[in-house]
Amino acid sequence: MAVFALVGPLYRRVQRQIEQDAPPGLSVGVRAVLALLHEHGPMTVPHMGREQSISRQFVQRMVNDAATDGLVEAVPNPAHARSSLIRLTGAGHTTIEGVLAREHALLREAADDLTVADVDACVRVLSRMLTLFEDSDGPA
Repeated sequence: MAVFALVGPLYRRVQRQIEQDAPPGLSVGVRAVLALLHEHGPMTVPHMGREQSISRQFVQRMVNDAATDGLVEAVPNPAHARSSLIRLTGAGHTTIEGVLAREHALLREAADDLTVADVDACVRVLSRMLTLFEDSDGPA
């Protein structure tokens, strides 16, 4: 329970920090879409929703916002004619790489006295907790 008590406030504080440090108009939701595409390459909206355990409708709104700003674009999906792939544009790559660089610099400062073993243990615990609640995720 102590981990749950920390994860919620940590998540909200990180969200606020991301929004404060992000380029004007870049929401946490759009940032999440850009980061997902940066890490995995082109994806469909439903796939992004499943990856993030959030609704397809929310992801679609974030994709629409990102597309309006020229950060992503829809391209044909050879595997599924009705579900386009969403990919980063050049501006999207530039934007998310800048955001990630700022975030990594901040995290390096915060992790000053943490060891690799500390981080590995944290990731192991949080991954296990996520797995425990995987089945309770509603439809994405």
